Order: sequence, then C-alpha cells, then structure tokens
Amino acid sequence: MAHIKTIRPPYLKAGDIVGIVAPSRKITEPELLPAIRILEKWGLKVKTGANIYSAFNQFAGNDKARTSDFQSMLDDSSVKAIFCARGGYGAARIIDSLDFSCLVNRPKWIIGYSDSTVFHSHLLKNTGVETLHGPMPFNFEKDAHSLSLLKSALLGEPLSYAIPPHSLNRNGIGRGLLAGGNLSLLYSLASTPSDMEFDDKILFLEDLDEYLYHVDRMMMQLKRAGKLAKLKGLVAGTFTEMKDNAVPFGKTAEQIIVDAVKEYNFPLCFGFPAGHGAKNYPLIMGTEVGLSVSPEGTKLAFSS
Repeated sequence: MAHIKTIRPPYLKAGDIVGIVAPSRKITEPELLPAIRILEKWGLKVKTGANIYSAFNQFAGNDKARTSDFQSMLDDSSVKAIFCARGGYGAARIIDSLDFSCLVNRPKWIIGYSDSTVFHSHLLKNTGVETLHGPMPFNFEKDAHSLSLLKSALLGEPLSYAIPPHSLNRNGIGRGLLAGGNLSLLYSLASTPSDMEFDDKILFLEDLDEYLYHVDRMMMQLKRAGKLAKLKGLVAGTFTEMKDNAVPFGKTAEQIIVDAVKEYNFPLCFGFPAGHGAKNYPLIMGTEVGLSVSPEGTKLAFSS
C-alpha cells in the first residue's frame, strides 16, 4: 500500500477568519451564539454559512443548501478553518457533491466529530489534508478543558496525551497515521469513495447510542474486510449510552473490541477521553502519532 503524503493546514492566529457550517443536523441561533462569542474571545473572526439556520426536517436545510454553504467556505481564501456546527446525520448526502480542489491548494482545518467522520475519512483518503476531530460549536461548553485543548491545537501548540491505565489495555508501542472516528460512520462508508484503508494506521474508534450486538456486527465487518489485521495500534474512545436487548449480549463495547482483535499483536488503549462523552480531547486525523501502552498508562504523541 502506498504511503499517504499528508498536508497540514496552517495554524490559526489572532485576526483569522473561521467559518461555521451545518452539514448535518439543524441548529438554531441561540444554540450557536455561545460558540461564536467564544471564538471571538480567542481573537478570531467568525463567518457563518448563508444557510446556517435553515431547516429541512431534521437537516440544516436541504442537500443543495448545505452543500452550497460548505463549498462556499472551502472556496473562500479568507476562511482559515471550517467548523461543523454539530453532528447528527447528513454529511454522507453531500460529500460527493463537494469539490475539495481548493482545499488541497489552500489547506484549512476542518473541525468536528461524530457525523464529521465522513469528512475525516474522505479527506485523508482522497486529499491527504489533515483534519481535527474535536468539539463542535453546538457543545463547545460541554467541557472547558477539551475546549482549551482545541484552542491550543488550532494555534499550533504540540499535542501529547497521557492517560491512566485500563484493565483491557494491551501493552506495546506503535507508530502510524491516525485515522478513524465514529464506528457507525466508518461502517457506513464501506465500499464508498470515502472508505479509508487502515493498514499501518493507528485506528481511533468511538460511538454513541448503539446496541451492543450491532457494535459486534460493525467490528466483524471491519475484521472480515481485512481492516484490522495490519493496524499499528487501536485507541478506543468513549462508547456512550450503549444499549442492550432483553437477552443480554454478554459483553461491553470495549470487550467486543478486544475480542475482535484478539489474534493481533498491536497495542490497545481503552478509555481515551474523546468521542461523545463528557470529555472530547482533540485529535489530529491523518498525522503521524506515537502510541505507547504500558502498565503505567497510555501516551499518545502527535508529530509537530
């Protein structure tokens, strides 16, 4: 497999313009205003999509409106980063209508998680542009430390995390490009132009509100597709509000992951504070990371 040459967007500085678009679920002005004020306190200027407050059933406007807003921010050379306002569902409906050629020529940060996994995966596979998995404007105020880390990452301060040990961890050292995101989204991207290869990668996974049997189904799909055998490491974030049937599945989401990769030798980290939980530490997707898992805990260091 050919090595991906990745492109890191320029870091932000005071006075830069950042855009906010809503490619998925609808959002209201009162829900977005606190985040706009926070970004302005950081010294940034905020530009919102023309259709940011549109509503079409559960979506933030119809597909054409959401595509137009995103494309406009991609093509606008004055915009240095694009925040996805919130998650939900909708990115997969517009991804193939977007032209990312301007992003390759003038890289800028795309920031989000959950449904934004579509962008993280598609851009790494097709452009090599690094992206940021992290807090979105809709829930900027969910955790002050996660938000502070997001600001640091966007301003170019080095990212390095040390987290406590977990009983399911598998010790070892791995190095590779960080890829992944929401497990349900990765599962849904199979055999599409956004489907990322995971060979030689450090895979990050998280999820929300899924039945445990379906977590197993998704992990089996990744395994049978050959996506787990050649990983350099796996980092499991939060698996929040998991559901079970009247007859229990018998394993937690974390135990399901352990079982899916039990015959492989790469390091495993559990309990990483990223995803839909209270904490959502930013992760630079597409960059090279070093993963070290030991009895003392896990260290995840990002290339500068």
